[in-house]
Amino acid sequence: MARISKLFFPFILYVLFVCTSISWCLQEDGESDSDINYWCDTTPHPQQCKYFLSSGTHHTPRHRKDFRMLVLEVALQKAQEAQTCSNDLRNKCKSKRKKAVWLDCNKLVNQTILQLNQTLISFKHNQSSDFDAQTWLSAALTNLETCFSGSQDFNLTNFVSPLKSHNLTEMISNSLAINQFFLKQKSATNDDRELDNDFPTWVTPGDRKLLQTGSLRTKANLVVSQARGSKFRTIQSALKYAAGYNRRNRRYIIYIKRGVYKENIEIGNNLNNIMFLGDGARYTIITGSRSVGGGFTTYSSATVGVDGTGFIARGITFRNTAGPAKSQAVALRSSSDLSVYYACSFEGYQDTLFVLAQRQFYKTCYIYGTIDFIFGNAAVVFQNCMILARRPLKGQANIITAQGRGDPFQNTGISIHNSRVMAAPDLKPVVRTVKTYLGRPWQEYSRTVYMKTFLDSHIDPVGWSPWDNTNFAQSTLVYGEYQCFGPGSSTRNRVKWRGYSVITSASVASQYTVERLIAGRSWLPATDVPFTPGL
Repeated sequence: MARISKLFFPFILYVLFVCTSISWCLQEDGESDSDINYWCDTTPHPQQCKYFLSSGTHHTPRHRKDFRMLVLEVALQKAQEAQTCSNDLRNKCKSKRKKAVWLDCNKLVNQTILQLNQTLISFKHNQSSDFDAQTWLSAALTNLETCFSGSQDFNLTNFVSPLKSHNLTEMISNSLAINQFFLKQKSATNDDRELDNDFPTWVTPGDRKLLQTGSLRTKANLVVSQARGSKFRTIQSALKYAAGYNRRNRRYIIYIKRGVYKENIEIGNNLNNIMFLGDGARYTIITGSRSVGGGFTTYSSATVGVDGTGFIARGITFRNTAGPAKSQAVALRSSSDLSVYYACSFEGYQDTLFVLAQRQFYKTCYIYGTIDFIFGNAAVVFQNCMILARRPLKGQANIITAQGRGDPFQNTGISIHNSRVMAAPDLKPVVRTVKTYLGRPWQEYSRTVYMKTFLDSHIDPVGWSPWDNTNFAQSTLVYGEYQCFGPGSSTRNRVKWRGYSVITSASVASQYTVERLIAGRSWLPATDVPFTPGL
């Protein structure tokens, strides 16, 4: 995982913004005769807001929803300018490393455009919730941060710096802050109607019947097998076929028979509602060995990368065999919204599982690694999982999580619930010589909680690790432990950081449940995967 990128805005500015926004939030959402300066002063980046919205092409907002649309439209315009800039950078790729960074950034900027467009369309046609919008805006910002941090893998921050000149991150940050008002307004009126539906609108009646009954193997749309004569002997060839099949966005099940598949797989935005069904994590294994040490960025090192919405994996191992000496080496990278991983295993060392963005759920999974081996900026819940620290290189410490929330209004975080945190077999012989921590702050507003989870004796008594021996983010992060147990669960000697707390209130802890963090009650029933919505 790359080192910390530049902060979007200083903490002092954030405090001032919160203070000014209190009066804003108390006002009624009615018509307003205020000029653009008034509206922009309610955002964390007022100067950029005023500059872009003061031009003659933009009218003065009549009310807050109008203002939200205007800022989002400007953000999309800035994203399109960044896309043009990215296309120009292609001609400057004079080395393999520059090309690797450019490929990541170009894809991530395009994804940001897709997410901003999706949000804009949903607002115009009232198709989705404010919670959905906050998720997509959070992902749009995370994409850009992933581009910038990836350039640091190869010391190429200057190469991608032109992408920062469009003030795109600031305008998305403003959009997040504005949309947060509507989320708080809905919360204040206790409007939880979207959480009460058994199925979201994207799940068709046929899908519900398919996922709830019978054997999934017999309902597979196609089968991948390494047996001689099989039509699909690689997973990527099956995905290529699926991309050309007119399935009207319905669930598409790819049954992957037992075997070790040495592939690097990409599931793009054009492949929604794909399901990988294996013969069990011990038998169906997808493996690769890309790494930063081997010339790939952290992002592109992934054995499997998933972008398409609604991805499900069941009974599969995702593995990266690069080893601890090759630095960052990802087994799975997921930015799939509304995705589920059930009875799967994720095996690597540094940066095993990249939970990049959007809403994700992991149930009864095994995750192995050493440094920052669960990292990213998704809204993600791990439930009934086994989290196993491995033996690192001599002199290294194990750090389980490195959560990457870079903006205080992103609705992201890592929640580890009803799980077990253990030492892997290779760590046990040397467990007393290796420090293992629950997490460290990758970004300024890093957010991670452990709830009702067994913590074994290998967890260091201080619990949490600083970033590179600094006090970075210790006042702005949100780290917590709630009713954990086991020999490593004592909080008596935990860190004294301002952002860390021992959670004693069930109402506070409930913010990090399946129901609240990922709105799981509205979409997880359709996957037929068992889950606990609350504490």
